[in-house]
Amino acid sequence: QAPLTGDGADPSMLAMADDVARNAEARLEALTRQVDELLALVDRLQAENESLRNQQASLSNERARLIEKNEQARARVEAMITRLKAMENS
Repeated sequence: QAPLTGDGADPSMLAMADDVARNAEARLEALTRQVDELLALVDRLQAENESLRNQQASLSNERARLIEKNEQARARVEAMITRLKAMENS
C-alpha cells in the first residue's frame, strides 16, 4: 500500500491528478489558440468578401458604362451609313 501524506492523500494519486490537470490545461490552451486562429480567419475572409463585393459592383458599373458607349457608337455608325446611302442615292 502506498504511503499517505500528512493529509491522508496518496502521493501517486496526487501526481496523477496533477498530470490530468496539466493535460486538460494544455488541451484548453490548444483549443483557445485554434479558436483565435479561426476568428482571425473569419475576420480576414469577411474583409476579403467585402472587397470582392465592392470590386464586383465596380466592374458591373463599368460594364454598364461600356455597353452604353457601345450602343452610342453603334447608333452613330448606323446614322453615318444611312447618310452615306442617302448621299449615294442623290
